[in-house]
Amino acid sequence: MYAREGLLVLAATATLTVFAMLDGKPPQPGLPLLAGAGLAAALPLTLRARFPLPGALLSAAIALLGLVIPGWQGRLVTMVMFGATAFRLPRRTWLVMSLSIAWTTGYGLLMPQTHKGLSVVTDLVIMGVAPVAIGHALRLHGERAAQAARLHHAEARRAMAEERAALAREVHDSVGHHLTAIRMQAAATRRALRGQSQTADKALGTIAELSATALHEVRALLDSLREAPTGPDLEEIENLAKRLSTPQLPISVHRVGPGTPLPPAVGHTVYRVVQEALTNAARHSEASHVKVHVLCDRAKVTVSITDNGRARAGAEGRGIRGMRERVDHHGGTLIAGPGEDQGWRVEAVVPIGQGPGIIATRAQHSSVAQDPT
Repeated sequence: MYAREGLLVLAATATLTVFAMLDGKPPQPGLPLLAGAGLAAALPLTLRARFPLPGALLSAAIALLGLVIPGWQGRLVTMVMFGATAFRLPRRTWLVMSLSIAWTTGYGLLMPQTHKGLSVVTDLVIMGVAPVAIGHALRLHGERAAQAARLHHAEARRAMAEERAALAREVHDSVGHHLTAIRMQAAATRRALRGQSQTADKALGTIAELSATALHEVRALLDSLREAPTGPDLEEIENLAKRLSTPQLPISVHRVGPGTPLPPAVGHTVYRVVQEALTNAARHSEASHVKVHVLCDRAKVTVSITDNGRARAGAEGRGIRGMRERVDHHGGTLIAGPGEDQGWRVEAVVPIGQGPGIIATRAQHSSVAQDPT
């Protein structure tokens, strides 16, 4: 920023100096005096953004003092400053216009007779009214462009909301119906087989519980369907592990931090990554143990899911692509591939930014196993 302002001042100084050398009549002042006067006139340009009105008044005073230099065009900078002031202070346009006209009138009255190339009326229009009018017009153009962009954005959001509503209706009518039917059938079969098989009873109970949980999540998604996803987060990872653990495939969870809640979208993304990775391990790994490690700090959440089964080489499936898309949405990274020794490893790093305060660290470890479901 400072380099840009410096180049602007140097360019304005050089322009004023060249104009004075070309337009001035003998005897002309020396080049150092012309350059010094040009620099003094150009310095107020640095105030156009933060202090536009004081900068314009300072430039006007310097331009009046420069009348003693033959052919000096410091008033050009003052015209630019009044235009910039009208652009920066749209609510004070009439004040800026009045000050500009007053300065123009004073400049015309004080200008030596030999330097008057235009009438006072022409100077009043060009030097007083025109810069302020141009600055105000540019401001109005910018505001209209911003308003058009906001309207376009609102229209895009409305269209997206309509698409979400249509999707919600389809999911409600199809997925919601099937989940409800699964839950009802599992409950009915469980009642019919009650007392005959403890394993079947527990399996049907787990099916009913999972379908009820899925139905609850679908309904929550349909109710919200907004920018920030809601649903299960880090606190639900251990319950997820309990549901998926079996004596043949125990799942252990080790979680460190945080002491303060994570953003809902981040917690939800981490949960979904763990859910998909554990589902893949249960389906394809032939492992005897799965470990989940979740580490939270001030800037990110790092989660890794490793198993001791067989490596699953091949094309990236739909599940891994879904995990990668979720993590990419937060600007994070995901790695899925064979582990260092054996098995399969999924590791995701999800940024959470630097939140206020200091996140306290706590450690929690649990290892859970259940009967087959």
